[in-house]
Amino acid sequence: MKPVAIIQARMGSTRLPGKVLKPILGRPMLWHIVHRLRFVHGLQNVVVATSDMPQDEPIRQFCHAANISCFSGSESDVLDRFYQAARQFQGDPLIRITGDCPFVDPKIITELLNLYQKSGADHAGVATGAGAIHLEGGRFPDGLDAECIRFSALEKAWREATAASDREHVTPYIWRNKKMFRCVVLKGQDDYSHLRWTVDNESDFQLVTKVYEHLFRDEKPFLMEDILRFLDRHPEIADLNKAFIGREGYQKLWNEETEQ
Repeated sequence: MKPVAIIQARMGSTRLPGKVLKPILGRPMLWHIVHRLRFVHGLQNVVVATSDMPQDEPIRQFCHAANISCFSGSESDVLDRFYQAARQFQGDPLIRITGDCPFVDPKIITELLNLYQKSGADHAGVATGAGAIHLEGGRFPDGLDAECIRFSALEKAWREATAASDREHVTPYIWRNKKMFRCVVLKGQDDYSHLRWTVDNESDFQLVTKVYEHLFRDEKPFLMEDILRFLDRHPEIADLNKAFIGREGYQKLWNEETEQ
């Protein structure tokens, strides 16, 4: 195996433009995501996959200055961008991460890689509030999303997927076609699907910043358990973004699958 993590990141955002480079403790949010991924056991590389549009030039400049691998590709066909990045950096499997998840957990991703390897699956995903809304119980907080994808499965999806939603969200063609691909899910012991740890708006960013101010250490990443304990002691921080739950895009995808 040559596991490579690919972070999808762009400057564009309807609710919080430029969020991936917004500073947390003096460093861009994207830097923190890359830093946390480097604690994943066995991971060979971390790549940022952005678009080739001029507005995403700050991401390319940041990656160059920080010595982070970077790939530029299609703005709208994210599946093609992800696939071309995977080809260039020769990863197999690929760990798919989005640039709005600054609490990405290296312990959980290591467990995901182990599940992928032991199961022989084509796709392994972390059950979260957003990415596994069809499951009951055992879901991680929204924002700890991660997927592990066999390169051959990714290539097949890249060749065959035609629906706009499949091209935009990268993996739906795989986990929708369970007769064609073997898919497994990493579930937790408890259900935390009511917690929102992704960054989509200013309230989300305020919560994330507060957690980092109290828990961040360069030499050791804080984990889900650390965040849960901290927020349990500080409910006023946990409540900062409680008005925003779930992700409309994934909800729509699952609704479409149910209707088919």
